[in-house]
Amino acid sequence: MTQDNRESWLNRVAAGMAPLFEALDAPLPSRVRVAIGFTSAGRKGKAIGECWDNRLSADGHFEIFIRPDLAHAPDAMPSQIAAILAHELVHAAVGIPAGHGAAFKRVALGLGLVGPMRATTPGEAFLAAIVPILDAAGPLPHARLDTDGESTAPRKQKTRMLKCECATCGYTVRTARKWLEQAGAPLCPIEGHGVMEHPLDDDDPEPED
Repeated sequence: MTQDNRESWLNRVAAGMAPLFEALDAPLPSRVRVAIGFTSAGRKGKAIGECWDNRLSADGHFEIFIRPDLAHAPDAMPSQIAAILAHELVHAAVGIPAGHGAAFKRVALGLGLVGPMRATTPGEAFLAAIVPILDAAGPLPHARLDTDGESTAPRKQKTRMLKCECATCGYTVRTARKWLEQAGAPLCPIEGHGVMEHPLDDDDPEPED
């Protein structure tokens, strides 16, 4: 099955994991929203996922965000995203006030998440359990967002400063074309050298140095 967007994929994976939570006596809340987007600290933050308490939501939903710039290999990304989602769903299942304490640890380990509870990773048991869920969800419609790369948006053209030069001493200054057109070329500061030469004299602008 192909999902229309990332959120529908995440919701389908979350629904697929619901029986795993049920088996651990930690059912998922009925109101959970999941999305790929930056956490509250923005792109410079370190959190890879975040679950907001449903008491902060105007309509009582737990709000989960998974950042879009995680550097997982494309073939590993779905399972890694699912593991982050599982971590955040544990928060929703046991309640945000529980933090990463005993209640969180019991469910996280039961799902097959391993490592420090503040930064769990998928263990072999989790990866095995998630395979049929990912197969049912279909391809993840997401690719890593390169927040450290250069923007693909066209760059704004900067005002080109044109060089004016004194024919007598070689003194140079730069000014914008509009000032050359409106006010003419500047005078050389050395007395008697007069008006400086500029690109508009021959309508052939010099290349910038």
